[in-house]
Amino acid sequence: MSPEWVEDVLGPDYRALTLPLEPDDEGDVVATLVRHAPPAPEPQRATLVVLYVHGWSDYFFQTGTAEYWHSRGVAFYALDLRKYGRSLRPHQTPGYVEDLRTYDEELEAALDVIRTEHGARSRVMLMGHSTGGLILSLWADRHPGEASGLILNSPWLELQGSAVARHVSAPAVRQLARYQPRSPMPNIDPGYNARTVRADEGGEWEYDRTWRPTPSFPVRAGWLRAILDGHAQVARGLRVTSPVLVLASARTIISPRWHEDMRQADVVLDVELIVRRAVQLGPVVTVVRIAGGLHDLSLSHASARTQYFLEISRWTAAYGWA
Repeated sequence: MSPEWVEDVLGPDYRALTLPLEPDDEGDVVATLVRHAPPAPEPQRATLVVLYVHGWSDYFFQTGTAEYWHSRGVAFYALDLRKYGRSLRPHQTPGYVEDLRTYDEELEAALDVIRTEHGARSRVMLMGHSTGGLILSLWADRHPGEASGLILNSPWLELQGSAVARHVSAPAVRQLARYQPRSPMPNIDPGYNARTVRADEGGEWEYDRTWRPTPSFPVRAGWLRAILDGHAQVARGLRVTSPVLVLASARTIISPRWHEDMRQADVVLDVELIVRRAVQLGPVVTVVRIAGGLHDLSLSHASARTQYFLEISRWTAAYGWA
């Protein structure tokens, strides 16, 4: 029996579809495709589709993003990758893969569903946040012409501390990953990102704290090696043939102590490194800085969030997409 869409945890306006994947050394593996499906259908021009991919220790709950695209007549889907969120199973190591190309399987499965529902000629925009932005950039580089464009929300394109930090740390990470790939690395998440987002700590959002825990899931050596390999590929230069929009906060605040200014900054990644690496993704890249933006720009306070979506609207209009 083929899998069926069911009501999602986000409520009746969202549907979820389990995508069976090839088992790995931990057992059965699935991904989950989420569709924004409110009672009012998209206009007939909904051959335009967005596929969203979340970041590390995260899952899709950004309903404002889905509603933004729906209001523009665009069909919206989000993918919870294997071992994250809706796709995480008790026997699995959260978020763990040893090669970012592993995600090709669920990305292609999701695109197959989208093409089935919207036709082979549907135009798909890929949208990724943080680690999802890195994953999608690498995928688009390997699959030229498959996506109409990339919209990257604070993509993780380089290790904090620049390429020097990556070169210094990579040999030790590779050695550990070779012999103990699931060995946890020191967790340095102080919880400040969650503090800027959660409604009970001054933010505006509620989410499942099992699927998006604080501190984050343990970073493991084999996974970090895969991330470093991805960063190295970006540093050498990608050839993403479709237009790319990279959005990042106007500033970073990374500190061992909490500051209220963190509510208007990226407290996870160095935004200067993001914009420096952005131009190495392909020949047509637009970079936008959002004053007051958080790490996940879609979860920023109202004025920054409004500017974030306005910039996406302006960019998509410029390229004749939506």
